[in-house]
Amino acid sequence: MDRNNNRDPVYLQIIRYFKEKIAIGELQPGEEVPSRRELAHRLKVNPNTVQRAYKEMEQQGLIYTERNHPSKITTDINALGKVRDELIVEAVDTFVLSVRSINVPVEELLELVRAKYIVQDDEEVKA
Repeated sequence: MDRNNNRDPVYLQIIRYFKEKIAIGELQPGEEVPSRRELAHRLKVNPNTVQRAYKEMEQQGLIYTERNHPSKITTDINALGKVRDELIVEAVDTFVLSVRSINVPVEELLELVRAKYIVQDDEEVKA
């Protein structure tokens, strides 16, 4: 989790981290997540911060906790499918907001995005 360049509260950064791991398949449905204390220790944050993140993720249906058992990633495929879509829309909204002010035509923008995306894919393959 990269907290250096983010102004979001830490608990939101934790939620985003989990969402990203779910979206790319690193966290699987039904997989146990670290205990609140364990994650707080790993991240060097207050356990209450992790508790707040876990509570929010439970409310969003991303994780669930059964009595006296560790929390787990939800097995609700619909909830998991929405995570990827949510991250994409959030990224696009941020991008559009940042370039709209300089009046870049949509076609030019799409061409630039396509070119950048392909170049980054090529660079990742070489690395």
